Amino acid sequence: MTYRITTPKRIRAEIQLPSSKSISNRALVLHALSGGEAMLENLSDCDDTMVMIKALRDKPEVVDIMAAGTAMRFLTAYYCITPGTRIITGTERMKHRPISILVDALRSLGAEIEYVEEEGFPPLRITGKPLKGGEVTLEGSVSSQYISALLMMGGALEEGLTLHLTGNIVSRPYIELTMQLMKDFGAEASWISEDSICVKGGGYQVTPYYIESDWSAASYWYEIVALCPRARIELPGLFTNSCQGDSKGALLFEKLGVKTEFVKGGVQLTNISECAKRLEADLVEMPDLAQTFVVTCCMKGVPFRFTGLQSLRIKETDRISALITELRKLGFVLKAEGDETLSWEGEWRPREEHPIIATYEDHRMAMAFAPVALFLGEIEIANPEVVSKSYPHFWEDLKKAGFLLIEN
Repeated sequence: MTYRITTPKRIRAEIQLPSSKSISNRALVLHALSGGEAMLENLSDCDDTMVMIKALRDKPEVVDIMAAGTAMRFLTAYYCITPGTRIITGTERMKHRPISILVDALRSLGAEIEYVEEEGFPPLRITGKPLKGGEVTLEGSVSSQYISALLMMGGALEEGLTLHLTGNIVSRPYIELTMQLMKDFGAEASWISEDSICVKGGGYQVTPYYIESDWSAASYWYEIVALCPRARIELPGLFTNSCQGDSKGALLFEKLGVKTEFVKGGVQLTNISECAKRLEADLVEMPDLAQTFVVTCCMKGVPFRFTGLQSLRIKETDRISALITELRKLGFVLKAEGDETLSWEGEWRPREEHPIIATYEDHRMAMAFAPVALFLGEIEIANPEVVSKSYPHFWEDLKKAGFLLIEN
C-alpha cells in the first residue's frame, strides 16, 4: 500500500500530539520495579509502548517486542532481576541490531543471559535472579538506551550501581530524562564526574505519573510549518521546561524559519520569512530528529552538515543510507562521512518522474518525507502504516490539517 499526499495552500490547525514514547516506556519499567498499582496517566498508544504494556502485564515466556528497540534494551535489563526464564525476540531487523554491549555489562553484574541464535544479537534467553549491583564500564558512544536500561535496573539493586562511560557520550538528554524519571519514582541517581553516574539501591516508590506530549512527534509539524509560508499550528501539551531532549529542536528550527511561541497549555508555530543560508549542527543529543532536519533543509535549499549521527546506523534501518537513497530519488545528492556525518552542498541531479519513498519499516522515514508534498505538490509514501510505531494517528492528523491522502 502507498499514500499519495497532496497539500492545502494554507494550514491552520490544532494538533493533539501523541504522548511521549520515551517517557511512557521508562515510566512503565519504573512503575513495574516499584511493584505498585498506581495508575500511569496518558500513556502513549504507539506500538512500542503497547508491546511494553503487554510484556509487563501478561508476563509471557516468549516476549515478542517486534521492532521496538527501547523495549528490547529496557526489558533485557528488567528481566535480569525478575524471577523466571524468558526468551525476548523481535522482527528480523531486530535480530540484526547489536546488543552485546548491554549483555556484556549485565553479565559482569552476574546476570544470566544466553544468545538463542547469533552471538551478539537477539533473541536472548534470560533467567532472572537477585543481583547485588556494583560497578560497570560501558561504551557511551553507541546508544543511550543501553545506559538507561542499566540505570533503571540499578535503582532496584541491593548495592545500587556505579556506571562509568567511555568515549563520546551520545544522546545525553535521554540519559538525563531517565535520571529525572528515576528521581520522580524515588531513586537517587547523580553524575559523580563528567562520565560516571552513581545510582543508590533500595528500590522505587509507588508513584502516580502523567505523561506529557511527544516533542519528537512535534518535529514533523515544525517541518510542515517550515515548508508552508501560510502555516500556523498549535500543539497542546508541550512545555518549555520539558526534560525531553528533542525539545531543543525548536531552537534549530528557528534557523529554518519557524517561530515557537509558548502559550497556555502548549506551543504555537508560525512560519517566518528569515532562514539560514547554511546549517551546521551536532545532532548527537537529538538523533531522532536527524531525518526531519535533513529533509527540511533539502526542501528549503539549505546546504547542511550534520554530525553526531553515529547511532543512526543501528536504528530501525540504517537511516544514513536510507536518507541518501530516498533523497536521491528527489534529485538531492547527499554525502556521508564515516558513520556520524551527513552533508549536502547543494548538488542536484534530475529527480525521478514519479518517485515513491520507501520507508524501510521505519516510522520516522514516513513522517519526515510526508511534508515533501508541500515542496513537490504531491509525494507518494510506501508502507505508510509504519507510523504506528510512535505516532499511530499521524495520517489522520495530516487530514485534519487539510492534506489529502489517496490510497493506492
